[in-house]
Amino acid sequence: MEDQNFNFGQGQLVADASAEVRAEFYRKTYFHLALAFLAFIGVEAVFLSTPAIVNIGLAMTQGWTWMIVLLGFMFVTNMAENWAIRTDNRSMQYAGFGLYILAEAFIFIPMLYIAMSISEDGSLLWKALSVTVALFVGLSAVVFVTKKDFSFLRSAIMIVSIVALGAIAAGMLFGFDLGLGFSIAMVMLAAGSILYQTSNLIYRYHPSQYVAASLGLFASFMLLLWYIIRIFMSRD
Repeated sequence: MEDQNFNFGQGQLVADASAEVRAEFYRKTYFHLALAFLAFIGVEAVFLSTPAIVNIGLAMTQGWTWMIVLLGFMFVTNMAENWAIRTDNRSMQYAGFGLYILAEAFIFIPMLYIAMSISEDGSLLWKALSVTVALFVGLSAVVFVTKKDFSFLRSAIMIVSIVALGAIAAGMLFGFDLGLGFSIAMVMLAAGSILYQTSNLIYRYHPSQYVAASLGLFASFMLLLWYIIRIFMSRD
């Protein structure tokens, strides 16, 4: 039943481990996920309180600069995932995770700056975060309750991601706004990614790969948060 090509490493899978080992793996994974988000908040607070960095963040949304930033972000994401998944060196795994957190914090600068300008009391961000957490928990529960393997979503996620990148490029080229419909579609993509990444915890990772597992979940969570914030911003 297992497709070994999708296994992230060698050895015993979490699904085949004892209940104690599985519980410890899940605890470490979600603990690292929580730490990653706290680190993101800390780094973002420093970025947003530094005018020079804010100016750079706002300038990178102009014209084709944003497309270059997105391509750079994809490159960093791929590198971070390789460091976290394809090496047994724990220091390299954490370096990849840290690099990804920094990249997320940087790319979020213009989004959060504008959101805080719209809602100075921070209510917009708190609402967006609450909805994101609720969706994340609900989707994760679906995987753990049903025990379904969502690896079949992998190809669809890759295809839709490429189409989305093309849509962003087309919007820049022809000067049109992708609008609310695009944000809703991306929320659905993020939801699929959460199902896929949570499923990987059970069926693709090995007990020692909790850093890589938490990175995958963090990436999906942040994608969902990005477009939930966009939806709330479009309403104000």
